[in-house]
Amino acid sequence: MTSVLRLEGVSHQFDGMRVVDDLTLDIAQGEVLCLLGPSGCGKTTALRIAAGLEPLQTGRILMGDTEVAGPGIQTPPEERGIGLVFQDYALFPHLNIIENVAFGLSEFAKPVRREKALTELRRVGMHGAADKFPHELSGGQQQRVALARALAPNPRIILLDEPYSGLDSALRTQVRDDVLHLLKESGAATLMVTHDPEEAMFMADRIAVMRDGRIEQEGSPHSLYCYPDSAFVAGFFGEVNAFTGPVRDGHVATPVGPAVAGNLADGSQATVVVRPEGLHVTTSQASQSEYTALVMQARLLGRSSLIHLHVQSGENGSTKEWHFHSRMPGIFLPDEGTRLRVD
Repeated sequence: MTSVLRLEGVSHQFDGMRVVDDLTLDIAQGEVLCLLGPSGCGKTTALRIAAGLEPLQTGRILMGDTEVAGPGIQTPPEERGIGLVFQDYALFPHLNIIENVAFGLSEFAKPVRREKALTELRRVGMHGAADKFPHELSGGQQQRVALARALAPNPRIILLDEPYSGLDSALRTQVRDDVLHLLKESGAATLMVTHDPEEAMFMADRIAVMRDGRIEQEGSPHSLYCYPDSAFVAGFFGEVNAFTGPVRDGHVATPVGPAVAGNLADGSQATVVVRPEGLHVTTSQASQSEYTALVMQARLLGRSSLIHLHVQSGENGSTKEWHFHSRMPGIFLPDEGTRLRVD
């Protein structure tokens, strides 16, 4: 697909510290790409550079075939044809809602501006609040208005900076569902910044996981969750169990069974990373040769149960204790002290 927004070899420093390091990204029309990573990894700086809010230091920014930032080029934000939705929504407190949405439509006559603004408010379900002021709306309502304002000029590119961070959990779920459908309906290329992996998986066609200013791994939500390239990426998408052990005969010995070691050399130490849902436990009678663990606690988390497990393992007179978790679907609450088989 043709790239609508391209960041090419972008690097950026603050006070001599590099916060974005040789970043290259392409976003196609209608695609939602999420920059995901911990605080301080450079994702918001990258978005601000794309928007023109932060001057480009190294690299190029292209929108379609047009270079909007590069050596000797710095197109201002208002001339880039982008829609912006900030973390704090950034609505003008002295303007009512319809005036906020119409703010970026100055090229149209006043009656046309009002009608276009009303159309966008209807799309986000906020046309009934057209004459109210931002302080009279809830956080979720303000977020919808901010999106309507961003979409009103029909931009080719939408940039979202942590757009749901100020919303409570239940409202966040509903609002992000509404926003995703609106973004897809608009056909705009969307670059979104978040530190929430579930949010990124919900919203994104593609995710770029950032660490220390660089992209650690990029791909579909499925590929990043199921085939992470590193322990960092695996751990960023949820809790993991980590077992260390020696490589022998092409396998890593762990307290829950051997794991294929790939091309790791025999005798080396390796870490096996397993998600809690990757450990299946049963209360069936276990023979001496099977891998078992003792239940420390079991907690119902709603759609699943989390079982805290304990096992001792060792050889040559040394014993090591392991504490790890299994996540089982539905209600599975074995008593403390129960011995379970682990697969």
